[in-house]
Amino acid sequence: MKSPTLAVLVIDENRIRASIIEAGLREAGYENVTVVHDINGIARRISEINPDVIVIDLENPNRDMLENMFQLSRAVKRPIAMFVDRSDEASIEAAVDAGVSAYIVDGLKQERVRPILKMAISRFNAFARLNRELEETRSELENRKVIDRAKGLLMKSRGISEEEAYALMRRTAMNQNRKIIDIAQSLVTAIGLLDPGENA
Repeated sequence: MKSPTLAVLVIDENRIRASIIEAGLREAGYENVTVVHDINGIARRISEINPDVIVIDLENPNRDMLENMFQLSRAVKRPIAMFVDRSDEASIEAAVDAGVSAYIVDGLKQERVRPILKMAISRFNAFARLNRELEETRSELENRKVIDRAKGLLMKSRGISEEEAYALMRRTAMNQNRKIIDIAQSLVTAIGLLDPGENA
């Protein structure tokens, strides 16, 4: 079964191992495979190649090399399957914290390539969705705080109720074809400029 649309980048300093991985990927139907042997300047290469998924194969990585790879994972925001021959508890935890989608100990066997890549992509997508939802929730919470602040300022300055303050902001937003959060933000900013003590 072919997966021609998926661009896979393989990072492996060992050319023999890299060729085995590449053969496994092509056999599994992945035709768009790029292999990089030199990890120097790898972040730049990744942005040039723009892969959909990254496979990193490290034989016996030292702590510095692992940390570099984990920093890379945080930066590139793509599914990463990392293969190591052996590992310890701390490295596994660090890999999870760095957002590595699949961290496989005991090297890479050809027949495991396809299911591991699929798992890495699906985990990455689930993680990205959770992050997006978390950001949206945070943003909503921040917006609510600003709207409440603006309502409070209107209630105080105009001597009106909370419902009236909200209705006034909503009416203004509709008249100006803007979002209510924009009106609230403008109000908080304007009152802060007129009376800096209000925003203290």
